Amino acid sequence: MSRNIGLIALLLTVALPIRAQDTEALPSHQATSSGGLVALAKPVVRVNGAVLTQGDLLREMYAIFPYARQHNGTFPTALEPDIRQGALRMIEFEELVYQEAKRRQMTVSPERLTQAEKQFRKQFGTDQEFQRFLQAENNNSDQILRKRIERSLLIEDLLKTEVTDKSQVSLAEARSFYLKNLGKFKRPESYDLQTITIMPPVRASRQQPNPPAPTPEQLKEMRVRAEDALRQAKATKSFEDFGILAEKISEDDYRVMMGHHKEVDSKDLPPEVLQAVAKLQVGQISDLIQAEGAYTIIRLNAHILARTQSFEEVSQALRDQMRQQKTERLRRELDANLRRNAKIEEL
Repeated sequence: MSRNIGLIALLLTVALPIRAQDTEALPSHQATSSGGLVALAKPVVRVNGAVLTQGDLLREMYAIFPYARQHNGTFPTALEPDIRQGALRMIEFEELVYQEAKRRQMTVSPERLTQAEKQFRKQFGTDQEFQRFLQAENNNSDQILRKRIERSLLIEDLLKTEVTDKSQVSLAEARSFYLKNLGKFKRPESYDLQTITIMPPVRASRQQPNPPAPTPEQLKEMRVRAEDALRQAKATKSFEDFGILAEKISEDDYRVMMGHHKEVDSKDLPPEVLQAVAKLQVGQISDLIQAEGAYTIIRLNAHILARTQSFEEVSQALRDQMRQQKTERLRRELDANLRRNAKIEEL
């Protein structure tokens, strides 16, 4: 119930994919056949007498999981039931919001409706693409399309009144929360660092989950590689130099990020690493650190002392978070209120 509802979200921008399981006959991504239109028109739920269709449901499922469009309209098997249930709940909510807007006699001016229609048409590369959409999704009727656009705008207007406008968080509200919850804004001592790691020659894998311990010869060879890595690391002069070297020779997963670990809480560092890094100055590179069966070389980029973040540092993110929380709460409350006396029949 947290997805923003907008004009584009409620209306299709391309032909709606139809899956075989939705039509029991149609395997194609193209949904322009008469069989496809019949499948999309199949009723799935009735909300206070208003019928919502398979097309409405699929449209919302693609809004929730847009990647399905790239896979011939197919959703992950394990996720599809939850996606479908979430989509069903959303289209019911949209219809209830629309009906409430009509009950309040809310209207959309002809000028605004015309402007919204122009904006919607701009989504299409050519007039031919728009005409294909109009034929497939609106029975080739400009009036049906305008009615759908009007419905979308009314939903947006009511949500703005009942959710968006009421979700605003003032600076004073945010400051009050901050002062009452200072513990939430304490930052622990941490280190911004890069690493180059030389791993043991035999590592666990799915095929060999319990590998034998390295032989003395293998450990000696690992030490030689580590000392060579240290020699190269000590010759680097900057974050970029060290990072490029890490990409080339490091054997841990951080190599793809130039060895960068960003800020790491001091309590999350192995004791051997913490002891070594605590002695470094910013920009310095450690000697070889043997920890957890590997050799690690560290470049210290920053040492962040434990402190409480100032309100100025966190105010914008805090207001955004508080606004999002209020938005979700108000949407849930609106949904519950509208459902209280509604008649919803899943078909």
